[in-house]
Amino acid sequence: MIHKDLTSEDWFKYSLFKQLSNVGTEVSRAIRWKNKGKPDLSKKAFYRALELLYLTIDDPKNRGACLKELTRAYEMLGDYFAGENEYNSSDDLWEKYFLPYNYAARVKALA
Repeated sequence: MIHKDLTSEDWFKYSLFKQLSNVGTEVSRAIRWKNKGKPDLSKKAFYRALELLYLTIDDPKNRGACLKELTRAYEMLGDYFAGENEYNSSDDLWEKYFLPYNYAARVKALA
């Protein structure tokens, strides 16, 4: 486990918005490091994103309607960063995908 201090029980306490906001932060880091020509740092951020997304998928509260989207996002992230990019994803697509979760998590935190 990459996030050694994070337990699934702690992660499950977060809202889906906060979980995906954290995943998006790691994806943004992976993109930034990739674009700065630092593939090792990009790969580490990508692996952290996958780990957090896996925990999000494993969260019992996310087993409903959003499970399919979460598993597809996991598949597409792997394809984009480590595969052949068969889904034709882009840095911009991933930034736009996770941005609303950042906003929603922030709004919820302020409420």
